[in-house]
This record gives sequence, C-alpha cells and structure tokens, in this order.
Amino acid sequence: MTPAISELEDAGCKYELFHYDHDPSTGSYGGEAVSKLGLDDEKVFKTLLSELNTGEFVVCLIPVSSSLNLKAVAKAAGVKRASMADGKVAERRTGYVLGGISPFGQNRRHRTFVEELALSLSSIYVSAGKRGLEIRVVPQVFSALLDASFVRLTNYG
Repeated sequence: MTPAISELEDAGCKYELFHYDHDPSTGSYGGEAVSKLGLDDEKVFKTLLSELNTGEFVVCLIPVSSSLNLKAVAKAAGVKRASMADGKVAERRTGYVLGGISPFGQNRRHRTFVEELALSLSSIYVSAGKRGLEIRVVPQVFSALLDASFVRLTNYG
C-alpha cells in the first residue's frame, strides 16, 4: 500500500486501482500507463511539480497528452514566473520517485492545480505512488482532499 492509497482510504474516497508491469527503459511514464492499460491519453493525468519565483512549489495535474504551460501556472498561482522543479527536488518534496509521483499522500502539502478539462470527465487516472500503479478517481476528489483549483494549465483545444 502506498501513502496515496492510504490517504484515499483514510478519507473514505472511492477509487479503483490498476496495475501494469513497468518497463524501466520506458521514456514516458504516463504514455506507458496509457498503452499498457489501454486508456485514453486525455484521461490519464501526470503529476508535475513546479517552482514559483517566490520559492513555493505547486503540484500541477495535466493529461499525459499535453504539455504544461508555465505562464498559465504562474497566472493560476498569482505570481510572475513558474518553472519546472528539478526531478530530485520533486522526489524529495513528494516522497515519490519520478514516474510514480501521486498528488495524494505526499510528504508535504502543496497548493494543487488541476487542468480544468478534468471537470468534463467522469473519472481520471493518476499515479498511485509507484511506477506501474494507477488510481482512477472522480475529479472532485482533488478539491475534497487537496483543496485543488481547476484551472487552464495547458494549450488544449
């Protein structure tokens, strides 16, 4: 059991768990989940950590098929600039390894922003805190557990 699963269970949130055999040579963790589980790449969200010019770190969830718009992150956070956090920093701050970073059960609480597209979906998939393990949840879980904001973070549509 991962900290992500524990947080969902402790809060009484419904989720569905999906396993697949992770290939260590894969180039895209999210893409691997999409192909091995046969999922729609707009419904599988990757968890990214962004560093704001204020020194704050924020969690951003976007579809694996999209790229994070850092100007949109800065706007959502109310700051001048945002950049991608270094991978090692992301691992330390969340307690997870890259490719297995879940928005749930992180070492520290971070402000969380979810691509607004999620609200148009009945459920989305995110990492369960380990490579090869995904959780399907309803988007409302992010606001309920993480006080997440749903905002435009990508250049979709």
